[in-house]
Amino acid sequence: MPAPERIPPRSLTSLELLTHGELTVRGRIREASNAVLFCSVTYEGEEASCVYKPVAGERPLWDFPDGTLAEREVAAYEISEALGWRLVPPTVLRDGPYGRGMVQLWIEADGDTEAPGSSLLALVEGDTPGDGWKAVGFADVGEGRTALLVHADDARLRRLAVLDAVINNGDRKGGHLLPAPDGALYAIDHGVTFHTDDKLRTLLWGWAGEPLTAEARTALDTLATALADDGPLLTRLAQLLTPAEVTAVVTRVAAMRRTGRHPVPSGEWPAIPWPPV
Repeated sequence: MPAPERIPPRSLTSLELLTHGELTVRGRIREASNAVLFCSVTYEGEEASCVYKPVAGERPLWDFPDGTLAEREVAAYEISEALGWRLVPPTVLRDGPYGRGMVQLWIEADGDTEAPGSSLLALVEGDTPGDGWKAVGFADVGEGRTALLVHADDARLRRLAVLDAVINNGDRKGGHLLPAPDGALYAIDHGVTFHTDDKLRTLLWGWAGEPLTAEARTALDTLATALADDGPLLTRLAQLLTPAEVTAVVTRVAAMRRTGRHPVPSGEWPAIPWPPV
């Protein structure tokens, strides 16, 4: 009899691996303001590196309910996926060695980049950004000197600016940008998001007030459809956010579709995070 055909092992999705795998803590990322643990996750013979942020390690914030940052990180991933841009690494909510928390696939930034996001942001002399760059504003660099903060006029960043406006990101810094070796751009650290008040604070104001791209308008139309009924996305967001926060997402999407433009700073909240990294 011929030997039976060998069935190749099933390839796990990142979400399956992160959700069901065994987490092993390998170290702590000490620069973070909350507890951020570097881990390995193993399941059915596959292994990956990931970040684990236990709810127990979250520092209280005056303007966000305690113990909700992990859910907001997952909600940001869900919105990114619904827009079709995959800007946020696969992210799940699950139990871990230190209790319930957010687990996110580790992204290895481009090895040619000296620091995450450094190729996309710069401080320049003068008052014009130069070709290929967009001006954000002037920054105090010490000794009474200022420099113009600029970011790259990059389609990936422009998509991220739209995502940040939808999720109302209150802390988009340069260190949250992870250019990958394959040319993709990922963004991390989305705990301070989805507030019902306008909290948008970002380094990506270069397109403020400009018309949205056709790609962005199509993505927002798709997102609006997903938010229009009791579909999987709305059900998922209801598990992660308050009803008022979900309503605010719908309102922001509708406003951007109506104006067809990138939002501008409200003036009611510091527009740029500091330090910018």
